[in-house]
Amino acid sequence: MPRFLPLVFSLASAAAFAADAPLPPLEVNTRAVPTKARLGEPFTIEVVLTHVKEQRYDLQPPASTDDFDVVDVARSRADGPDSATTTFKVQMVAFQLGKLTSPPLTFDVWAAQAQGTFSVPGTEVELVSSLPPDADQTGAGLYDINPPLDVAVRTWRLLYALAIAIAVALGAYAVMRWLKRPKAVIAEAPKPLEALEVRAKRALDALRAEDLPGKARVREYYFRLSEIVRSYLGERYGFDALESTSPELLESLRRLHTPGLPLKELQEFVNESDFVRYAKATVDPNACKNAIELAYHIVHATTPSASPTPHAQLRVS
Repeated sequence: MPRFLPLVFSLASAAAFAADAPLPPLEVNTRAVPTKARLGEPFTIEVVLTHVKEQRYDLQPPASTDDFDVVDVARSRADGPDSATTTFKVQMVAFQLGKLTSPPLTFDVWAAQAQGTFSVPGTEVELVSSLPPDADQTGAGLYDINPPLDVAVRTWRLLYALAIAIAVALGAYAVMRWLKRPKAVIAEAPKPLEALEVRAKRALDALRAEDLPGKARVREYYFRLSEIVRSYLGERYGFDALESTSPELLESLRRLHTPGLPLKELQEFVNESDFVRYAKATVDPNACKNAIELAYHIVHATTPSASPTPHAQLRVS
C-alpha cells in the first residue's frame, strides 16, 4: 500500500519566499497512487498541503515532459478550526520503464496582501511492463516480423493468365467509369470571407447566448472563450496562437506591433483561464461576465480603422 512521504516545513523555510510573500505551508505530504504502475496506464501524484486558512494555493499548469504526460488535474480544500488542507491530484502516464521521478510541481500562494510561489519536488514511481510475467511461456511476448519465405512455382502460365484477366477487367472498368463520368459543372465563385472582427464577435455572441456559467459549465465556458480569443489574436497578428502555451502567447504579443491591445488585462485573463481550465478553480458569475466583456473589448480595440488616411490616393488601372 502506498505511504505518504511527509515534508514538514518550519518557519525557517520562509527564507525561500520574498519579504512580502506568504509563509510556506505548515506541512506537505506527497505520494504516488499507485507507487508501481504499468507502462502507459495512468497513476496519480497526490499532494496534500496543510496551511493557514488565510492562504490559497493554486497549481500552475504542469507541463508534459519526455517521460511523463499530464492527463488531468483536480483540486479540493477543507477548512478546519485552526488550519486548512488543500489537496491536489495530478493524473499522469509514463512511457519509460524503471523507477522514474515525476516532474516537480509549482504552486501560486495567495494571501491577503502577499503573493508567492512554492514548489514540491517530484515523487518516485516505478513503471513495469504491461506484458504478463509468463509472456515468454504463453507466447504473449513481442516478436519481430518473420522474414519472407521462398515459394516454389511449377509454371508461370497461370500467373500470366491471371495477369491478363486482371488487365482486361481493369480496362473494362475504366471504360465504364469514363462513360458514366459526371458532366462538368461550373463551380460558383466562393463567397468572400467575412472580416475577422465580424466572425469573432459572432462567435462571442453565440457563446454568451448559451449561458454556460448559468448551467454550471464554467470550465467548458473558459475553454471556448480562450479558444475564440487565441484564434482571433493569431489571425490578427499572424502567428500560431492556438498551439502556443500561455507564456509563449504573451511573449509573442509583446514582441509584435499590437496597437490598442490591453496586454495587462489580457495577461490577467490568460492566468484566470488557466486556473479554471487546468486547476479547476471556481469563479463567480461576475468573473465570467467580465471575461467575455474583455474579449469584446480586445476585438474592438484591435480592429483597424476602415476610414482612409487624409493623404490616401485611389489609383485606377
